[in-house]
Amino acid sequence: MIVVTAPTGNIGSRVLAEIADGSRPVRAIVRDPAKLPAELRERVEVHQGSHSDPKVLARAFDGTDTVFWLVPPDRQAAGVDEAYSGFARPAVEAIRTHGVRRVVSVSALGRGTAFGERAGHVTATLAMDDLIADTGVAFRALANPTFMDNLLRQTAVIKEQGTFYDILPPDYAAPTACTRDIATVASRLLIDPLWTGREEVPILGPEDLSLNQEAEIMSDVLGISVKYQQVPVPALGEQVRASGHSEAMAQSMMDMMTAKLNHLDEGVVRTPRHAVETPTTFRQWCEEVLKPAVDKA
Repeated sequence: MIVVTAPTGNIGSRVLAEIADGSRPVRAIVRDPAKLPAELRERVEVHQGSHSDPKVLARAFDGTDTVFWLVPPDRQAAGVDEAYSGFARPAVEAIRTHGVRRVVSVSALGRGTAFGERAGHVTATLAMDDLIADTGVAFRALANPTFMDNLLRQTAVIKEQGTFYDILPPDYAAPTACTRDIATVASRLLIDPLWTGREEVPILGPEDLSLNQEAEIMSDVLGISVKYQQVPVPALGEQVRASGHSEAMAQSMMDMMTAKLNHLDEGVVRTPRHAVETPTTFRQWCEEVLKPAVDKA
């Protein structure tokens, strides 16, 4: 039995679609079952509610072998530790109680780096990983960089102004990965019953690109001139506060971005294996995902 949490999000929805093929029992914990595609609702056992609710977890984890774990964003949390470890504590108890054997968790790059212990959301994610892994469960943390898919939040600005924004210097090359590749890596682990132990699985995508290089690729694919504009971290803080983040979560976001400016995502040496496991290039993602989204914006 495999349990999928957050099955309507960008990653969880793809994981559920990949593993719920009828060849194995799958459960999904979801607040609103109507958001699941009808064909998937027929192939999985749906448990309605939050995966921080002990009662929901008691039912969903009973007889479960493997769990896909992803914490949903909580913009208004009183603190970042509450948003991650606090959310996960009921699951930690359920893992122990019901003898769950394996957990695959969506995590972040940064462990062991100079800023890894002061990186806001990332630091809290790594602490949550430790909380889960310390149960003794076999554990794989998918250590992710920035998602390519984050650009989908800027489709209207890209279309109307020919500009996109971030906090990194324009010539700073960094890894990115798309959510569908992350989901594929997660799905492989979920259906493999043989792995044991506690490890990170670095997700780096096939290449490091600067924001200026991304702008060139976007211009070519979209057929319009696209420029990159760097914004200071405090300006990002004002934006996230205006979008409804609590002061604590806004500060955590700024701490994470400051850490990324200080090489947070550079703690893993790239090897050919990373391009094999997460092969989607930024150009391919722009052609298949960004361009249709910009055209509709």
